[in-house]
Amino acid sequence: MNIKVCGITQLKQVQQLEGLDIDFVGFIFDKNSPRYVEGKLDKKEIKKADYDMKKVGVFVNPSYSDILDAIEDYGLDVVQLHGEETPEFCSDLNEDVEVIKVFHIDESVKDIDALVAPYDEACDYYLFDTKSGDKKGGTGKQFDWDVIAKSKIEKPFFLSGGIGIEDVKRIKAFKHPDFYGVDVNSKVEKAPGEKDMSLVLQFKLGMK
Repeated sequence: MNIKVCGITQLKQVQQLEGLDIDFVGFIFDKNSPRYVEGKLDKKEIKKADYDMKKVGVFVNPSYSDILDAIEDYGLDVVQLHGEETPEFCSDLNEDVEVIKVFHIDESVKDIDALVAPYDEACDYYLFDTKSGDKKGGTGKQFDWDVIAKSKIEKPFFLSGGIGIEDVKRIKAFKHPDFYGVDVNSKVEKAPGEKDMSLVLQFKLGMK
């Protein structure tokens, strides 16, 4: 099971995550987020670092040029799109970098397969997060995973939204052939952008 820790704003914590063998590290490029990364991390240090984990840039309705600039500045391996990006936008971007397309789920979403179908050929991964008003992630809330378990998704996907160490048993019990990873953020924090590495370690050990 792959683990992605999102919302990192400190170089030391990036290095600590690498030491814990975390698979994906997420940097948020949405200016409306309290975990906005610009000005908090040394771009050159992040770009030149030889990490085994993949560096993910998280965006909400970005311009194409903003993404390309971030890829160049930070050496991003993956781009995660949280907004209303079209399949065409994702497909064009997918020629330069791996793409995670995010879908926000609440009780109104009944047919996951229809929701993701337009993006089948346009990205590498899906990520399912909790929909809460106008927020694009970081809600600390969970949605009903059963709607995902019943789907016929045929692409690697992440579960996200309010996941913490108390959910390890439930994650291990969740079954789907393309369940690829979990995304953790607010439930392993001391403050927005500052992770509690003891909680990250507990989560990592629990998932073994």
